Formats: sequence, structure tokens, C-alpha cells
Amino acid sequence: MDIIEIKDLKKIYGEEETETSALAGISLKIAKGDFVAVMGPSGSGKSTLLHILGFLDRPTSGLYFFEGKNMLDYSDEELARLRNKKMGFIFQAFNLLPRTSVLENVKLPLVYSDVASSEWNVLVKSAVEKVGLEHRINHEPSQLSGGEKQRVAIARALVLNPLVIFADEPTGNLDSKSGQMIMDIFSKLNREQGHTIILITHESEMAEFASRIIRLRDGQIELNAS
Repeated sequence: MDIIEIKDLKKIYGEEETETSALAGISLKIAKGDFVAVMGPSGSGKSTLLHILGFLDRPTSGLYFFEGKNMLDYSDEELARLRNKKMGFIFQAFNLLPRTSVLENVKLPLVYSDVASSEWNVLVKSAVEKVGLEHRINHEPSQLSGGEKQRVAIARALVLNPLVIFADEPTGNLDSKSGQMIMDIFSKLNREQGHTIILITHESEMAEFASRIIRLRDGQIELNAS
């Protein structure tokens, strides 16, 4: 089953003389359970594609179907609700709240969900266990290593059991050992939990964890290989 299908997707920034084409007509499908790495040089359109697929931005033209439904028919508010419920995001910069415990950081997406507050702590503890940080659950980010901070960010992305996990250069701020550990977690989540993972990376060794590589250049797909 295809979770994501895009057809001739284009994204143009600016107007007339200053306009820049970030995506120049991309078409692709991503099935449930896929682990896809999106690669390409700086300015190739990787982050723009992720932002559109994750409902953080809208395309200039083209079609985007998520679970068979045309996303262009949805309001921004509807997309925000869907994003909270169906998607998890991990970024290079961790984006954790300082002076706030691991538990409270991971709990954040639940605050904006329709999940009963009585269930929050159980869901948080389950997500934290999946990334092996139970022993750090009451620590603050300043007491954690870079790799541990990224594992907290993964737990936060997992807490609502999303259909798709978007990871934008998740190992970019980490040493190679910590990066390897993060990628092992993604592999396990994909293999054992069935999460669909879309990874943005410029590192070949990280892309090798994926079952499929999509390479972008100048806003177009240069390679789409399993």
C-alpha cells in the first residue's frame, strides 16, 4: 500500500526575476514500511521535499496524495492535526526544551493530541524504552550527550506511534559512534515496528541503512533505486 504518492510536484520561491525552482516536477511513491534515504548536494531540494511531504509547506503545483487522499484539499488546520497524529519529526538540532526533563520533552506532542492525559506517562515511558533511555527519563538535556539528546528526539517523534517518521540529517551533529547508534535505532523501528522512515542525509554510510535511495539534483530525481 502506498502511503505517499506525489505527481509532478513543483516548488518555486520568489517572483519573476528572483524566482528559484526548488523542486522541478518530482513524481514518486513511498509504500508503507519503506525505509527511504533522500540524498543530494546542498540546494538539490531535499529539505523542500521533506517539508512538503511533512505538511510543513505546500507545493506551487502538482499533486500530493497521503493514504490515498489529496492533501491539497485540506486546510492548514486539518494538515496540522494530521501531522500531529500520523507523523514524527527528527531534526539535526534536536530541538529539545532546556531545563525540562526527558519525560516532559517526550510528552510534548501529546499535549496537542486528543489522547487522554491519563495515558500520557505510559506512552512516554514506552517511547523512551524503545530508544534505551529509561535511566535518563528525569534528566535535563544539559545532562545528556549529543547521541542521548537525539534519542530523546526520536522518542518524542515515536510517542504517538506515527505512520511516517521524517529524519532530517539526524546524525549531522553527532560523532560516528553516536550516529551509528541512531541509525541502528531507525533500522530496528523500521524492521520490528514497521514504521515508514524518510531520511534526509548527505552521508553515504548513513544512506546505506535504507532499503531505497532517492538522489536529487537541481530539484529533480537523478536516481530512484532499491
